[in-house]
Amino acid sequence: MSRSRYPLIVVGAGHAGCEAACIAAAMGVETALVTMSLDAIAQMSCNPAIGGLAKGHLVREIDILGGIMAKMADRAGIQFKMLNRARGPAVWSPRAQEDKALYREIVREHLERTPGVTLVQAQVVGFLVHGGRVHGVALRDGGAIEADAVVVTPGTFMNGLMHIGDHTMAGGRVGEAASRGLSECIAELGFRVLRLKTGTPPRIHRDTIDFSRMLEQPGDEPPRPFSHFTPALDVDQILCHLTHTSEETHALIRANLDRSPLYTGKIRGIGPRYCPSIEDKVVRFSEKRAHQIFIEPEGRTTHEYYINGLSTSLPEEIQRAVLRTIPGLEEVQMIRPGYAVEYDFVPPDQLKPTLETRAIAGLYLAGQINGTSGYEEAAAQGLYAGINAALAIQGREALRLGREEAYLGVLIDDLVTKGTEEPYRMFTSSAEYRLLLRQDNAIDRLLPRARQLGTLSSEEVRVAERWIRDRDSAVTRLRAPIPDSENQGRGSTSGQESLAQLLCNGTLSLEEALCRGELADLSRETVESASIEVRYEGYIRRQLREVERTSRYEHLHLSDSIWGEPLLELSREGREKLGRIRPGTVAQAARIPGVSPADAAVLVIYAERERRRADLSPATS
Repeated sequence: MSRSRYPLIVVGAGHAGCEAACIAAAMGVETALVTMSLDAIAQMSCNPAIGGLAKGHLVREIDILGGIMAKMADRAGIQFKMLNRARGPAVWSPRAQEDKALYREIVREHLERTPGVTLVQAQVVGFLVHGGRVHGVALRDGGAIEADAVVVTPGTFMNGLMHIGDHTMAGGRVGEAASRGLSECIAELGFRVLRLKTGTPPRIHRDTIDFSRMLEQPGDEPPRPFSHFTPALDVDQILCHLTHTSEETHALIRANLDRSPLYTGKIRGIGPRYCPSIEDKVVRFSEKRAHQIFIEPEGRTTHEYYINGLSTSLPEEIQRAVLRTIPGLEEVQMIRPGYAVEYDFVPPDQLKPTLETRAIAGLYLAGQINGTSGYEEAAAQGLYAGINAALAIQGREALRLGREEAYLGVLIDDLVTKGTEEPYRMFTSSAEYRLLLRQDNAIDRLLPRARQLGTLSSEEVRVAERWIRDRDSAVTRLRAPIPDSENQGRGSTSGQESLAQLLCNGTLSLEEALCRGELADLSRETVESASIEVRYEGYIRRQLREVERTSRYEHLHLSDSIWGEPLLELSREGREKLGRIRPGTVAQAARIPGVSPADAAVLVIYAERERRRADLSPATS
């Protein structure tokens, strides 16, 4: 390492760290990306896929804000699918099966070619803190790197402990050591540090799978790119397959619960509610006779397959026996066993809405250290923390996204306002304005933000602007009256029907609309987005009115100074919760569990008082 000082240091090179480093460099802030292993950059520790329900929305938002995940997913993808097409467009979510090794390779290559990013292989064990501000990091070898700001993204490595049956070993991932010292340093700085648990399923050999006993799960044809800036995909898609557990599977698991560290008390960390281990599924959903199991390739050239839905920490020999009770896996060979991981995290209600810690200025936390699960949630936080760290270094105003603006805004607000006691996962149901936050309109919502930040290239801005023009043109054409002769052929008497009306009343399908000459020069994605705008116009207007009604509270700011006041008008629970979280607006305060409507009304008075003082201060100076 030739330098001992950088404006920004990013600790950890998982999905959060890679986004933080790349976006800061794009904004002109030189960044050192420090990781324990350069060979494990952007490793997919678990599922070999990007996107999924709500997660795909996050990736589309990351993309338009200047992040890299969608572009990398397009380059390394082996199957592409839009999930939830049978439901309303608010919950359509893109997902891409990835070649794990290729994804890791191209992300590292991208980092190495990114001006302003320096890769450093070292282990961070502490922080240089003076006067309540971070000034750099301390390394295990006794060295140090100074910085103006630090983004910490350690994933599951802080005091990571892996469990397979009664066998326990230190590490955040198989074959990789745990991070020691960092968690203790964070605790010594006054942060609450708790414990969570996650897990991964066994991997199996492709040639020992009987695919004939499973349902094929093909990708979409033609495949749709994840990134707004990928013109088209030319990919030979690989099949995934669907099978299920059996009553024999469940009986075997129940008979061996006394050998699962989840049920013997060895694991104390709280696991994910919405992605539980197979042991948890069998116990908690005892009435179910079968659970879905997706068999997914880990790459184009590897024999290794991932078993989505069979996360477990049972002993190896029990895992082998369980596998062979599943249709199509009767003769399967297990390449590596599943395992559970316990790790330290920092409850995120100790963070500001910028992901900067409240206690230490210039110190930002992102990813699983904040209690989230999933590559996409981590990447979104890394991008957000990297942007805000870069803005702070440059002396610019912080980025804050509202819940009505992006899933990223919902994610951050949920974390810093409500905190979490279990691994947090993004869902479409988490967003109260999800019809406004569709995956197809991320450009509309976030291009103005990207312009302000300067995170897109001039060519990317042109592509985004062209898409908006085309979509607006499609909306205009859909709303234009159809020629009288065609209306009469449909039996219409008004003579003023439009394609939009025909779409709304079900007379015309999207496929039929795409074949119309009026729309022939536009892409399928453009027409589809336009048709959603016209078909759901009434619902969209209703949600916009709801946003307008609640925006008053969003713009009532609470200065940090009021938390030093007695606030005796508030309830005791309200004072306790508000004093710890220190919300920046009345709206954020009102969303905190334990803060009553009466407490929120009191805060409105305080916020109005602060606003009046601010209005008077220039006149009195």
